[in-house]
Amino acid sequence: MDTATLSALVTFAFATSITPGPNNMMLFASGVNFGFRRTIPHMFGIGVGFLSLLIGVGLGLGALLATVPVIYTTLKIAGGLYLLYIAWKIGSSRTLGEGKTSGRPMTFLGAAAFQWVNPKAWVMAVTAMAVYVDPTHYLWSVVVVGLVFAAVNLPSVSTWAGFGSVLRDWLSVPVRLKWFNITMAVLLVASLWPMLK
Repeated sequence: MDTATLSALVTFAFATSITPGPNNMMLFASGVNFGFRRTIPHMFGIGVGFLSLLIGVGLGLGALLATVPVIYTTLKIAGGLYLLYIAWKIGSSRTLGEGKTSGRPMTFLGAAAFQWVNPKAWVMAVTAMAVYVDPTHYLWSVVVVGLVFAAVNLPSVSTWAGFGSVLRDWLSVPVRLKWFNITMAVLLVASLWPMLK
């Protein structure tokens, strides 16, 4: 992979990882509700789950989706329904999690598995593999794309959890937290719109 292509790939990985989407909305809300430290497994789960999805798409899942579009449609619907459930959980939360409450942040495995039904993750993975993989060095370039995303994704998504945790004190006022969580739930649902068309 030449330097220009690698630079473009890093830019693409950063832009798609840092911009609002389901993962970042959930991390922001988790940072507020549970703090940065308790959100770390969620962040790592996103990175590992997305890397596995990316490699899977590079090794043939993208072609399968193009051949059997009903699979992609099913994934979009499942992902959309799951996001609605997560939005409801966020929107109805009224207390900050301190480790003693019944509320828990998303687990590593839950976050990793979510990537496989996250519409934005699929769009990112299919686009990255279609645009940045070199057919003459296919396997090596699939690995490079995966490594670039792995290096860029974690710092990008952790920014959202960090912003959320910074707001914890201000949002410790119940009415502020209520409206923050409702707003985050609405934004999470809104993040589905471009992906479900």
